[in-house]
Amino acid sequence: MLASAALGEFAALLGAERVFTDPDTLALYASDETPRVCRPEAVLFPVSHEQVAGIVAIANVHRLPLTARAAGSGNVGGALPAPGSVVVSFECMRRIVEFDPDDRLVVVEPGVVTDDIDALAATAGLMYAPDPGSGAYCRIGGNLAMNAAGPRCVKYGATRDHVLGLRAVLGDGREIRSGSRTSKYATGYDLTRLLVGSEGTLAFITEATLKLVPAPQTVATLRVCYAGNQAACDAVLRVMRQPVVPCALEFMDRRSIDAIRDYGGAEGLPSGTEAVLMVEADGDTDDVPRFIAALERALRGDGLLEIQSGFSAADIKRLWTARKSLSHAVKKIAPLKINEDVVVPVSRLAELVDAIDALGREHGVPLVSFGHAGNGNLHVNLMVHADDAEEMGRARACRRALVETVLRLGGSLSGEHGIGSEKRSFVSLELEPDTLDLMRRLKMLFDPLGILNPGKKLPD
Repeated sequence: MLASAALGEFAALLGAERVFTDPDTLALYASDETPRVCRPEAVLFPVSHEQVAGIVAIANVHRLPLTARAAGSGNVGGALPAPGSVVVSFECMRRIVEFDPDDRLVVVEPGVVTDDIDALAATAGLMYAPDPGSGAYCRIGGNLAMNAAGPRCVKYGATRDHVLGLRAVLGDGREIRSGSRTSKYATGYDLTRLLVGSEGTLAFITEATLKLVPAPQTVATLRVCYAGNQAACDAVLRVMRQPVVPCALEFMDRRSIDAIRDYGGAEGLPSGTEAVLMVEADGDTDDVPRFIAALERALRGDGLLEIQSGFSAADIKRLWTARKSLSHAVKKIAPLKINEDVVVPVSRLAELVDAIDALGREHGVPLVSFGHAGNGNLHVNLMVHADDAEEMGRARACRRALVETVLRLGGSLSGEHGIGSEKRSFVSLELEPDTLDLMRRLKMLFDPLGILNPGKKLPD
């Protein structure tokens, strides 16, 4: 039970209207996109850096664990409250502090919706490149915490590659600033890149200076159908070896196609399609047709069934129809989707896809794979019934076997979703003991009492 003294101090700092302990609010903030639930002791809504620093200072005095939260749209438990914790929601910190088109940067608070940053940049012919699938509602603070990415990552990089500097509050209430307003920076250690992706375990980010890039004049799309996964993966290698870098290179496997067919969203896919690549190129209007022609040459090979191109908005939308229907289609297989966000070197992608098929058969668990082929990053979805204990046991065994396979192929547990609470038990399979020990020491330096987002990122 949260001490009344702490509640009083939070209310004095924030105002009583920004401190919630009622059952409805606590229930609303008890989970994220994972199926787990843990009710917090209170939910706080700061509106400034100073208030965040004050919250952390109070939490230190009372030894209160704090769970950071933005939109709660993550699916690895990154925003899941720890037992006895207080949720610090950054939803109300949504100011655009500065927009500087000349220096191609924007300074934002963590509660700003990600797509709103891109929309603002577009008013000056610029672009905020990271494009997570939840961009319409996720907040930049969550993107920073997890180092989120998206389809454009294959050309432009992940969130970490677009952060120039940060303002943050450490676990003992101190303020730090990292990075600068310049694209080149070589002073001191690179704390900016350390904090991005640290999942709120080292510091609470209160302000970010983000890099913007010139927006392309036009985008064109290719939908490429293959008779099998191997043919599609071979095409991915050919694409990534030639000079034209696509701005998206997305993959759907055989089970994805089956799910779309069952859902009724496979209209227009040729008979025999068992793998699909969605490929996009962007740039100057005069250059994009040449880029598309180069990509088409690379995509042609054994197993190719069809290439369709789209240069108009209507044609691009039509070509993406099957992919856009996938998230709804897979729900017909089973109600619970356990989403594994694994990544391997692109040269090992075909081996991973084959292994996923084999693991699904071995464990009797439907596995649907799709994702960012150009980065070797697949979302492997285990479709299960949570109320079937025997099936859930098979799913757990399949999940561990998948992780072991990914690591054997030289890959990693997560490409863009983070570790959160859901993948902590696997981290020691990837990181050596000395590496983990150094990370734990860093955690103690940034957060001496261990109150920031406990139960996340690193194993106990």
